[in-house]
Amino acid sequence: MAKGFLPVSKQDMKDMGIEQLDFVYVIGDAYVDHPSFGHAIISRILEAHGYHVGIISQPDWKDAESINVFGRPRLGFLISGGNMDSMVNHYYVSKKRRKTDAYTPGGVMGKRPDYATVVYGNLIRRTYKDVPVIIGGIEASLRRLAHYDYWSDSFKHSILLDSQADLISYGMGEHSIIEIADALAAGIDVKDITYIPGTVYKTRDISGITGLMDEKYNAIILPSYNEMKENPALYAKSFGIQYENTDFYTGKTMAEPYDSGIYVVQNPPAAPLSMQEMDDVYGLPYMRTYHPSYEEKGGVPAIAEIKFSLISNRGCFGGCSFCALTFHQGRIVQVRSHESIIEEAKKMTEEPDFKGYIHDVGGPTANFRHPSCEKQLKMGVCKNRQCLFPSPCKNLNADHSDYLSLLRKLRMLPGVKKVFIRSGIRFDYLLADKNDDFFRELVEHHVSGQLKVAPEHISDAVLSKMGKPENKVYERFVKKYYQINKELGKKQYLVPYLMSSHPGSTLKEAVELAVYLRDLGYMPEQVQDFYPTPSTISTVMYYTGIDPRNGKKVYVCRNPHEKAMQRALIQYRNPENYELVYEALQKAGRMDLVGYDKNCLIKPRKNKKSNRTIHKKK
Repeated sequence: MAKGFLPVSKQDMKDMGIEQLDFVYVIGDAYVDHPSFGHAIISRILEAHGYHVGIISQPDWKDAESINVFGRPRLGFLISGGNMDSMVNHYYVSKKRRKTDAYTPGGVMGKRPDYATVVYGNLIRRTYKDVPVIIGGIEASLRRLAHYDYWSDSFKHSILLDSQADLISYGMGEHSIIEIADALAAGIDVKDITYIPGTVYKTRDISGITGLMDEKYNAIILPSYNEMKENPALYAKSFGIQYENTDFYTGKTMAEPYDSGIYVVQNPPAAPLSMQEMDDVYGLPYMRTYHPSYEEKGGVPAIAEIKFSLISNRGCFGGCSFCALTFHQGRIVQVRSHESIIEEAKKMTEEPDFKGYIHDVGGPTANFRHPSCEKQLKMGVCKNRQCLFPSPCKNLNADHSDYLSLLRKLRMLPGVKKVFIRSGIRFDYLLADKNDDFFRELVEHHVSGQLKVAPEHISDAVLSKMGKPENKVYERFVKKYYQINKELGKKQYLVPYLMSSHPGSTLKEAVELAVYLRDLGYMPEQVQDFYPTPSTISTVMYYTGIDPRNGKKVYVCRNPHEKAMQRALIQYRNPENYELVYEALQKAGRMDLVGYDKNCLIKPRKNKKSNRTIHKKK
């Protein structure tokens, strides 16, 4: 067996002296024993609590025997579709199939099915009718209630029903998975495990969560699946309610009705991890690499990005509409101690292939190292307002001193040449800090020639739908960034991430962005076309045409050709985009931008057949 790894075969079980596993964990990714992989954290934390876990990685979903590797587990099957939703993993926003899978040995595509969690759940149920099945990971977490599915262009049930699972452990899962395991080990029937925060279950009887004397403990009854399917506006309303109940302190139980008297019930989120709990999770005995059986296939490509990176936090109070972090990790930032991170960094420097460069120190947002305000750890986050949008809250504690102290310690470690920050920097939060020390040291020590930031757009009308600050905030950041570079004698650049065809963006706003890029003298090499992924505000807008935060109608670009035009405008200098850009300018009534003047985006072309100019200079 591979020393130090969890069992992946019957022989491994024998070598470890295990007669029967407590849990069999079926995963859509390759088995990588590193804390950047959810399956590694969940399996190691179960092991730390005395449970035996075996891993079945990427089983052949066409063969029922593929999940029979270990036989019947004592307590249950666990399922995760992988570190990404399987559909995002498989398809571009165009719905064309991706050619490689970074989470599979050798980068081979096609080793997991579409809708992997559902397929694995049904595969297990065909053989094991009565063994508890618990699903988790990003795919299950973000599909835990009824949701719009972009790839099938349909409104889907809760994944709990379609997968035939018993429970969902949603969010990060460290607390809930141990409570589930302990309950099963105590002999509690899985159907009676209805009380654990951070879980979703199904039932026909909701009398225990409704009609209570104290109204504040009553569950919220959401619109039914059939009602929402018939009337998407009700889905927007339901999602708005869900979005207000993603916090451990203030979140309420919610019940979603289905046919035949079935309810899918979501308990409030699990408590955020304390610093000590975070340290404990990241201090477990991970092998920090992929299983050696993958070596002959070329290893697992995803390890390259995270092998020499450090996770310092989780959770995000940024509130971007197109991001699902609020639904998955929550808005309360949780952090590891300096000691925990430095200890991991020291182990990193001892790796034979470490070249002296720590690639990243961050998380969902790198420069969040504490909750946004003091009240969050006592009262939770505000239900009806964001911390940074549309402008920073007056209670916001914008302070980078702890993060800066951590980075200084890491820079001083023997063997470390450079510490980079590649996780997203929230530039409006950076500007809200009255002390410039972090900004200066970021520029001086932590940028590798160019800093990637995410303004996403320049139109305030679009930015308001994105949950991003006004463009003038980004312009302030740009000015200050280059000013500090100049003062330090450095010549470093910004690489802005931009998004086309987000809800709220018409051709008018897309042209505004193109003109802005013209004035900037910059053409992005990469453009992200808006991708409707499960359980984001933006996806709800895309499906319903309604902003779930306020019930107002939103323009949505769904036509593939218009999407192509919006995307082409951002890269208007690319000759391959000429026809799309010309058509977009024509439709937007901006033919003043076609000509020979320096302010024009494109020049006229001559018709090859008649040799006539398509558009004459005015």
